[in-house]
Amino acid sequence: MSALRPLRRGIHLLGARSVAQLAPVGVNGALTLPQLASPHVRCALRSPASGRLIARNLPVANGVRYASSAASPGSLRKTQLYDLHIAKGAKMVPFAGYSMPLQYSDLSHVESHKWTREKASLFDVSHMVQHRLSGPGALDLLMKVTPSSLDKLENNSSTLSCLLEPGTGGIVDDTVITRLSTDTFYFVTNAGRRDEDLAFLTAEIDAFKAAHGAEKEITWEILSDHSLIALQGPEAAATLQPLIHNNGADSDLSTLYFGNCRSLHLNLPDGTQTQEPLLISRTGYTGEDGFEISIPPSVSPSTITELLLQNPSVRLAGLAARDSLRLEAGMCLYGHDISTAQTPPAAALGWIVGRDRRDPSASSDRSQFNGAATILPQLASPSKNLSQRRVGFTIEKGSPAREGAVIIDLNDESKTQIGVITSGLPSPSLGGTNIAMGYIKQGLHKKGTEVGVVVRNKVRKATVVGMPWVESKFYRKPSA
Repeated sequence: MSALRPLRRGIHLLGARSVAQLAPVGVNGALTLPQLASPHVRCALRSPASGRLIARNLPVANGVRYASSAASPGSLRKTQLYDLHIAKGAKMVPFAGYSMPLQYSDLSHVESHKWTREKASLFDVSHMVQHRLSGPGALDLLMKVTPSSLDKLENNSSTLSCLLEPGTGGIVDDTVITRLSTDTFYFVTNAGRRDEDLAFLTAEIDAFKAAHGAEKEITWEILSDHSLIALQGPEAAATLQPLIHNNGADSDLSTLYFGNCRSLHLNLPDGTQTQEPLLISRTGYTGEDGFEISIPPSVSPSTITELLLQNPSVRLAGLAARDSLRLEAGMCLYGHDISTAQTPPAAALGWIVGRDRRDPSASSDRSQFNGAATILPQLASPSKNLSQRRVGFTIEKGSPAREGAVIIDLNDESKTQIGVITSGLPSPSLGGTNIAMGYIKQGLHKKGTEVGVVVRNKVRKATVVGMPWVESKFYRKPSA
């Protein structure tokens, strides 16, 4: 079976068919109303700083956009698992400047998706950027550039957060931040935002050092020599547990809960253990139970991958399954569902703002994170300060709504645009039901609201629904 057959049937993953339009989402959720554009024009993003349009080319193959930035095959980076992907029959595509597996020859996209939901899949996510920030100023710096209450995080625990632009509060990137110790943090950012994130963090750290001097020193490391793999699915723990080197109570994964991590050694086939411990976090981006495993340079990622694949319940999975799994779980893909044009409240991520950081009259140290002057009023009075919201939709049978599809008011004869789809596909877990997420005008974002979506020049009925579509199965600590 051709690796692209599911895509030719209409499952255009990691973006739309290349029907491009001027982005209808303006700064901090402001709604613009462009006309449908020609399939041949370039996509454009509206700069949140100036409002001007910035064109970008989108690499397309067989009508499918694989990446957020164009790159010639010779310039693509490779993860340390590239040779293993080729040996295992992967269909490689450009993604965020890397050559990455879309899917493998043993399973179709839908089969791989369902395998993850029922058993366990292994994803190479080494293209992601791993960071370590430490020193007396690390916490204060992160509290400035994110809205999260990171000072309340316990050691070896994590939270989803966002790096925010000063002033606008636009989302520079989404990230998972882990507190390893009092003044040491580990976090992972998106490969497609590498240059922007590094420039942003460099500027913020330089400004912080200029303001605080040596009093609050910061050491920032980019762990480019570390690999990162994600083991996801209901069989993940049973697969990983036998490989954990016995080190007392910490070796028991049943006491490692969602959002927590441990540094653990693994047993190798020759009877030895890994030279260094691996950072094992109980998290992931599929909605399933699972782990992300950061592998230091002294340990071969191919060896660890082959160890995990010895379990017949584990198969390799690629970008195709990862995209459909995260969408069913209601999770955002940067550059599609979120960007600097949205703040966390507009993107339905207001919950990442710490509750003790929401009072503008509170201590300046707590309420003055980047974009607080914009974000806090949006949280306090969304109906007055947000023009649109990110929501989920189910769409009637027929061709699915893809990224860029225009949302209209069914009760308006002029068919005025009231929103836009940012991700959409037939849900493999729901028998092909068309699901999508996107931004819609404030006031029409409530569950049960019926709207129209323009798909192939036809208006299809869509209903606003809650997310996720598939209930998350995170392994949480039992309530006391």
